[in-house]
Amino acid sequence: MPANLRYLAASLLLVATLPTTLAADVEHLNGSGALPPNLPFSEAVRVGNLYFLSGQLGIKPGTMALVEGGIEAEARQTMENIATVLKANGLSMNDVVKCTVMLADMSEWGTFNAIYRSFFTPPYPARSAFGANGLGLGARAEVECIAADSGAAAP
Repeated sequence: MPANLRYLAASLLLVATLPTTLAADVEHLNGSGALPPNLPFSEAVRVGNLYFLSGQLGIKPGTMALVEGGIEAEARQTMENIATVLKANGLSMNDVVKCTVMLADMSEWGTFNAIYRSFFTPPYPARSAFGANGLGLGARAEVECIAADSGAAAP
């Protein structure tokens, strides 16, 4: 068989098996205790060595009640909840590669940023942030993250 036909055959085989390989390598993760059970979403979804964490609020672990104390307390609890989900999956804040921050009031950016910074060491993860109207439960902040398990083989 000519080399170009072997290449074509190998490519077609790869394309044909890719969806099966990817579907088998997706895991929905729950049970860290950060969120109450029976919510209509997963705490995290693992795809290969990447972990996509659902947005976290400053809720008391296992409840739907925000901590008291405004942006400072909520930001700290939000980050603690992220750390809890990561730890339950064998990861740490050092494994976070990207965060998306949503704030109810961008004037609270400085306060939030000081708390956020205390959970990471340089080099910091990539990040985007924006003001949002109407966060869940009337929260002041919500943060979602992507983490990479550097100890796992990439798909």
